[in-house]
Amino acid sequence: MSMWILIGIIVVFVIVFAALTIKIVPQQRVGVIERLGKFNRLLHPGLNIVIPVIDQVRKYHDLRIQQANVPPQTVITKDNVQVQIDTIIFYQVVGPEQATYGISDYVYGVRNISTATMRQIIGKLELDETLSGREKISLEIRVALDEATEKWGVRIERVEVIDIKPPIDIQEAMDKQMKAERSKRAIVLEAEAAKQDMILRAEGDKQSKILKAEGDKEARIREAEGLGQAQELEAVGQAKAIRAVAEAERNRIEMLKEAGLDESILTYKSFEALQEMSKGPANKVFIPTRAVETLGSIGAIGEMLKAVKEK
Repeated sequence: MSMWILIGIIVVFVIVFAALTIKIVPQQRVGVIERLGKFNRLLHPGLNIVIPVIDQVRKYHDLRIQQANVPPQTVITKDNVQVQIDTIIFYQVVGPEQATYGISDYVYGVRNISTATMRQIIGKLELDETLSGREKISLEIRVALDEATEKWGVRIERVEVIDIKPPIDIQEAMDKQMKAERSKRAIVLEAEAAKQDMILRAEGDKQSKILKAEGDKEARIREAEGLGQAQELEAVGQAKAIRAVAEAERNRIEMLKEAGLDESILTYKSFEALQEMSKGPANKVFIPTRAVETLGSIGAIGEMLKAVKEK
């Protein structure tokens, strides 16, 4: 019976010793080991062996990027306006030993430095600069934190200004100003739209008139060209008709000459033709001076015609 009790005691001792000796560290975590109260080494992810009682785990650190919410801070701007600012800080432990022995609570230290730095930055800015300078504020806070946390084994990854809240009365005044600006912008845009509409209408009317004038000009040119071509064709036709009449007259005269008629007979025949032409009420016949001189010989011409007839 005593043997089984002894075996049980030994088993329990072995289990307790193994539990105190074997340390399993998860991924992205690290432990700080102290041997007899002095820093000895770091426990890395995986299986680690320590000496019970002599070695003690002082602290475990998470190596992942952490975030620290800074409580809303009321600060005063350069133009004596109180604003409330909410910030959030992203950090990472890169030196577990420094984070353990460099400061008692690095998260609390990061928050305090962030608050103090924010007060200094906002105190140099006016309200408008504060509202529009979030990136500048975040950058300056990060630079100040980097200088302080470098000795703590903590690296500041990012600082974000979540919200900046001015007093209610100033917020209402800003809202009114914003509405007025929007109304003004809407009026300006409406005026610009009306102006552009008038310009486009004027341009369209101008282009329409230009196109109409071009069309009228082209039509007149085409009409003039057609009239010129018609007159040209008419002149050509008249010339051909005159040539045909002249050719016929020449042929007739040649035939008369071949028939034995002399110039006096031809003149007499011409007067007969003139007499026929003058019978019309609207016809006027002009007789050349030379033709008048031959009128005295009409009787002789008549005698000659009789002789020709008898012949």
